[in-house]
Amino acid sequence: MRTRIKVCMVGAGRVGKLHSRTINQSMGEAEVVAIVDPVEDVRNETADDFGIDLRFATLEKALHGCDFDAVVITTPTFTHKELAVMAAQQGKHVFLEKPMALSLEECDAIIAETRGNHVHLQIGFMRRFDPDFVLAAQKIEAGEIGVPMMVKSLTHGPGLPPPWARDLRISNGMLAEVNSHDWDTIRWLMGSNYQRVYTEVANFKGSRHNVDTPNFYDNVLVNVRFESGGLGMISGICPCDYGYDARVEIVGDKGILQIGSLQGKSVVIGVDRDKGLVTPIFRTWPERFAWAYIEEMKGFVHTILTDTPVRVTGEDGRWAVAGVLAGTRSFLESRPVLLSEILAP
Repeated sequence: MRTRIKVCMVGAGRVGKLHSRTINQSMGEAEVVAIVDPVEDVRNETADDFGIDLRFATLEKALHGCDFDAVVITTPTFTHKELAVMAAQQGKHVFLEKPMALSLEECDAIIAETRGNHVHLQIGFMRRFDPDFVLAAQKIEAGEIGVPMMVKSLTHGPGLPPPWARDLRISNGMLAEVNSHDWDTIRWLMGSNYQRVYTEVANFKGSRHNVDTPNFYDNVLVNVRFESGGLGMISGICPCDYGYDARVEIVGDKGILQIGSLQGKSVVIGVDRDKGLVTPIFRTWPERFAWAYIEEMKGFVHTILTDTPVRVTGEDGRWAVAGVLAGTRSFLESRPVLLSEILAP
């Protein structure tokens, strides 16, 4: 029985660094043995930081050049399908960062290849591993707030997304790159699939950041009706400038449950009698979800070692992509969109 998992990190940017640090510094059952990135300087910097000796420009070269059990894919969304399929065909387990893919057809190809080659596929929705979110889900499941009637989730990010991530011609925009976690969270906590969505977007800060991308938006609100009859809302702002903000509220027919707050630390600072008291907030997403990133990677490794089901499946990733596609069509066509329009073959 395998007792230690060898991982190839595909993507050496911010998220690749985060997962490399998590695996090599916080886990004894796994090790990043190889790293893939087409940009040599980025590849070498991350490899040097975490003592990774094997370095490759492409996954194809890594598959032929070294031995490993799994890939962690952190590259831009438009590369996900090709990389995940390639890894699965070579018998490698796949951890795939969100968003899962650009289309449902790509999601289906990834799911089919991982199933067909008998390898595990886990999607990077780390909120399902965050202690606060897990506790909330348990209390909802136990019926402590009754039947969920409404769920509201927001993700406001401090910085402008990279150019590719905000361009609908090669990405699904902020609804995917920033708010994929919200799509998964509301479906998970409501315990029901989306039925209909209606989206409004606005662009307040694009001009000051010299953004001229067609259909760019930095504010988005999505109203959701679930198959259960419940209601949902997603709020996205990026850049919001004030910090990283991720909060959720679930209202049941017997009570209410809230996850998160603007206060990032249990510290209050008083240094200026004119400014009053200052409470620090979270500056970045790695800070807010530090434990969640560790726990999700532990979960992936545990799944491989024990050959047990993953907590976040390809089907979960596919539903989030379906929500994004419906939400995007809604604001482009200025109308509510039924999920049946998106899911129909």
